[in-house]
Amino acid sequence: MFALTPRLTLRPGWPEDAAELARAIGHEAVVRNLARAPWPYGTTDAEAVLAKAQAPHEPRFLIFDRTGPASRLVGGMTIDLTERDGPDLVYWIAPQAWGFGYATEAGRAVVAIARHALRLGRLQAGHFMDNPASARVLHKLGFRSTGRVVLRHSRGRGHAAPCELFELDLDDVRVGPLPLAA
Repeated sequence: MFALTPRLTLRPGWPEDAAELARAIGHEAVVRNLARAPWPYGTTDAEAVLAKAQAPHEPRFLIFDRTGPASRLVGGMTIDLTERDGPDLVYWIAPQAWGFGYATEAGRAVVAIARHALRLGRLQAGHFMDNPASARVLHKLGFRSTGRVVLRHSRGRGHAAPCELFELDLDDVRVGPLPLAA
């Protein structure tokens, strides 16, 4: 699966992306807000992630900004279909790309893919309580807090931390149209 937004290309990761992926995600400020990424995060970790088999219906995207002279990797976003409570939206943005709206722009495309291409009825997401920027992204995407805060393990932190849970009803008419490519 691929998606194009006004500024971004969302596509699967390829083995040749490993070094750029390691540079983009390899910041403690990023990894500490993810459940499964280790700290420190290196090229070997990126190679392992990129080598994982990906089912055609499983959206796992690297996010590339294509507004400059050359596209650059600014983040990643996936819908984790293996979560027992339902499909989970997971994302990260590299620190040098914070504050430009990339997570929201990519999120709108991925939410539309979940609704229109995957025909999912609901998405869930969560953010560590000390990451309010992620909460703002989820609100912009239409997610609503469930009112539940749970302890969620962060491999990068090496311990569990409070995580607020959110959900999105994909049958809501406010969810946007399908992006340019899916």
